[in-house]
Amino acid sequence: MRSVFFCIVGHTAGNPVRLVAGGAPLLRGQTMSERRQDFLQRFDWIRTGLCFEPRGHAMMSGGFFYPPSRPDTDLGILFIETSGCLPMCGHGTIGMITFGLEHGLIRPRMPGVLKVETPAGIIDISYQAEGNRVRSVRLTNVASYLAERDMSLDVPELGTIRLDIAYGGNFYAIIEPQGAYTGLDDLGSARIIALSRQIRQALRETVTPVHPEDPTIRGVSHVLWADAARSPNADARNAVFYGDGAIDRSPCGTGTSARMAQLHARGRLKAGQSFVHESYIGSRFTGRVEAECTLGAMPGIIPSVEGSAIATGFNTIWIDSDDVFHAGFEVA
Repeated sequence: MRSVFFCIVGHTAGNPVRLVAGGAPLLRGQTMSERRQDFLQRFDWIRTGLCFEPRGHAMMSGGFFYPPSRPDTDLGILFIETSGCLPMCGHGTIGMITFGLEHGLIRPRMPGVLKVETPAGIIDISYQAEGNRVRSVRLTNVASYLAERDMSLDVPELGTIRLDIAYGGNFYAIIEPQGAYTGLDDLGSARIIALSRQIRQALRETVTPVHPEDPTIRGVSHVLWADAARSPNADARNAVFYGDGAIDRSPCGTGTSARMAQLHARGRLKAGQSFVHESYIGSRFTGRVEAECTLGAMPGIIPSVEGSAIATGFNTIWIDSDDVFHAGFEVA
């Protein structure tokens, strides 16, 4: 059997996005959350085949468009990347919405705005277009919150560190400069990856954060190393670890949402305040705390994140069952 997938490829703020515009499997479920569970059970080989080597790489991410399950939404998105079939992906949303609009795959009911169903919940989209080009996309994300604060963890090379766990569509361990961690440039990319693997594994053995309204969203998937901004026009910088060997080239949309939720909970970011976030390579997203809210009994925020994406081409990918590497592979 040969499965064929037609893709529009590009990047959002430097991080790759692969919109699978043809070849999405038919999924069971009444919501995108239920469809995500079905995809994980029956079709995760598509994710690994498209995202892992030899057809992908450590940073690969993207997703599929689906018909919405609710009459008040324009479309559904299912996300795939090396770290899994995620509940939400910010840079992926910005990229896929951009590519979908520019190539006529999305027909908004009202120009300039969209309502999108994701496995994590409903998000609102506004975008700026010039002719056939989408110049920027702002997503108003799902409610985000600080789940755990001031956790203590012993880390080889760093000693005892403090960290918070925050949710912005995925759960993030957030580490600010302290002690032996003096900043991103002093660590370097190889050490960030190696230390992040250890920290995430230690956290998974210690704590399992669970979304207060959706128990299928659980566990720390990403590690966000926070730092001071390089540019005087930005507020902070980060390196987000995901998968087994990737550093997000973008400032990370759900990571920016989680970071804003953490800063707001600690009294360092107010409702209505903007937050310009730099990535490891210096690209930027502009976040904003749109409103305060609650998730169950947890106080939180409604964050928004704005960025831009560029399409770089098309590719058609085969996954052939005769290929010994049809489901992909990773090299640790």
